[in-house]
Amino acid sequence: MRIGIDLGGTKIEVITLDNAGNECYRERLATPQHDYQATLNTIVTLINQARQQTQPNASIGIGIPGAISPATGLIKNANSTWLNGKPLKNDLQQLLNSEIKIENDANCFVVSEATDGAAREATTVFGVIIGTGTGGGICINKTVLTGQNAIAGEWGHNPLPWQDQTDRQQIQAQQPCYCGKPDCIETFLSGPGFARYYQRISGESELLTASDIVLKAETGDKTANQCLQDYERRLAKALASVINIIDPDTIVLGGGMSNIKRLYDNVPKYWDEYVFSDQVTSRLVPPQYGDSSGVRGAAWLWPAR
Repeated sequence: MRIGIDLGGTKIEVITLDNAGNECYRERLATPQHDYQATLNTIVTLINQARQQTQPNASIGIGIPGAISPATGLIKNANSTWLNGKPLKNDLQQLLNSEIKIENDANCFVVSEATDGAAREATTVFGVIIGTGTGGGICINKTVLTGQNAIAGEWGHNPLPWQDQTDRQQIQAQQPCYCGKPDCIETFLSGPGFARYYQRISGESELLTASDIVLKAETGDKTANQCLQDYERRLAKALASVINIIDPDTIVLGGGMSNIKRLYDNVPKYWDEYVFSDQVTSRLVPPQYGDSSGVRGAAWLWPAR
């Protein structure tokens, strides 16, 4: 048995899988925001419940919105900021009296989809999370690539490539990324970034959700449709730079923005212009397990015993 935990900003979810990938148990609790000790206690509670329901010695993998610093062993780069600078792995291992594996949530997402999901037949997979933020992970032969500095796949904190005049105007109009840089891919492609872009272009006073904007485009709103086309071009440019570096068989989209069906047809049409090849056969696909990919991937962090 394998236990997986997805430590999100609003909820913490646990799942138990058998070695065939069948779900045996699932539960979730609200994340105690800005309270590190309460977060530890909630994780321990969920894992102990899963142990009681399935197997006491199940392996434990945890996906987090950040990474463990190889230099200090402490959490870094977490947008759940109360985790940063904390010895999360050591604290949990002491509380659970068990060895655990911790990975970035985007890495867990790509492990799930590469193991038994939408990219199960692929050798090299790039997994993308475009939701509240913009994360990414790389999986080769079903093994996640963490990297020397534990930042492999962090494409969202690179500048948007091949910027045109529309992109530069947006950079001037928007706030810098939370990391401090002015033109991060995340500021363009995250759900909130897309919503702010539409608000600026449309002149609407209310900040709509991305799904509301997509619905307006589907009902013939020209401004919403133009903003979606701009989004598709930006996503194509950002992914083309990834293809030029790791040349993946498959790119899997996750997060709330991955629910926009037109992306899968339109983005590959745009990226041909930017990929350094005479043809591009990389596939862009939706996730098989949707919001469950992160917690499933955490469970898959351990090899079969």
